[in-house]
Amino acid sequence: MDDPKPWLTLARVPGLHAGHLAGLDGQARAAPDLLAASRATLESSGCTAAMIEALRQPDAGAVERDARWLTGPGRCLCHWGSPDYPPLLATVSDAPLVLFVEGEVGVLSLPQLAIVGSRNPTALGRDTAAQFARHFGGGGLAITSGLALGIDAAAHEGALAGGGRTVAVLGCGLDAVYPRENGPLARRIAAGGGALVSDLPPGTPPLKQHFPRRNRIIAGLSVGTLVVEAALRSGSLITARLAAEQGREVFAIPGSIHNPMSRGCHRLIRQGAKLVESAEDVFSELGSLLGRLQREDKGKVPDAQAFSGRPLDKEYEILLDALGFAPARIDTLVARTGIKADAVASMLLILELEGRVALQHGGAYCRRLPGTKE
Repeated sequence: MDDPKPWLTLARVPGLHAGHLAGLDGQARAAPDLLAASRATLESSGCTAAMIEALRQPDAGAVERDARWLTGPGRCLCHWGSPDYPPLLATVSDAPLVLFVEGEVGVLSLPQLAIVGSRNPTALGRDTAAQFARHFGGGGLAITSGLALGIDAAAHEGALAGGGRTVAVLGCGLDAVYPRENGPLARRIAAGGGALVSDLPPGTPPLKQHFPRRNRIIAGLSVGTLVVEAALRSGSLITARLAAEQGREVFAIPGSIHNPMSRGCHRLIRQGAKLVESAEDVFSELGSLLGRLQREDKGKVPDAQAFSGRPLDKEYEILLDALGFAPARIDTLVARTGIKADAVASMLLILELEGRVALQHGGAYCRRLPGTKE
């Protein structure tokens, strides 16, 4: 590409976005136009005094460091107006002027579905996210999420397991993956035909205020957003709201009324989000947008009871029925079944070893979907 430094300069102007560039005489221009524009022109395009100051006195050292970062393998700068800039994101009014990318930049222009949710999901929620992502990824959709712990990570993992592509949008610079626990996952994404993306320059820490802007990119890249599990104050609901504001479809998977991680999804459904029970619910709603995608498997994501392991004895069937599809503690299961506590604990241990249930934080147990791993 041409000299990236003008775009790198714009990337370090707090609050600057494509709407300001488009505000120059009512049409999109190139980076030098903003850098050379008069104060009056910048003010008329919506730039604040702080933005104008940053444009007039850029941090040359920081720009040089950003340029050096770009020389690393698999890294590039995707700027507004370039052929690689994702077309769906370009329709967002406050689209970022610059995207730092590590991996395959072309994946950003593929049809994408965002899958987001709680950082502390149930085992069933995590398995559901992974299996939906695997199904969609195998069907030709790229899976986009935020690389957070929980549902995000499960969605990325599921897409990779299905041989699909996945995009991770970070709320920090790409030089330091956050959270650190997902560093190996990030490297697999970048090496596996996917991409790591951020509109924040290298060296930018993962501050709280960065994540809403990350969420707008997740929503903006995607034809729709699927929320798997979310509490009422979950950041995933911000992504869903932004997707709706951008005119994209919003989907939510319902859960038990007793599960706090289902309440955000239930609120979305009451507000008009599409209720999802199978992958086909999403494909059918998106309709012609995804009509060209090849989908060999049109069945539902496997039911939580569809294990092909050993046949269960009657007491084990009673215990799983009592567990239902919401987390429950041993004392609750004792009360529901009448089976003694030591027997329930022993049975749960066996079911956990077989992969049928998982122990949650706080001592509650939850069902797991078949074919998934911790």
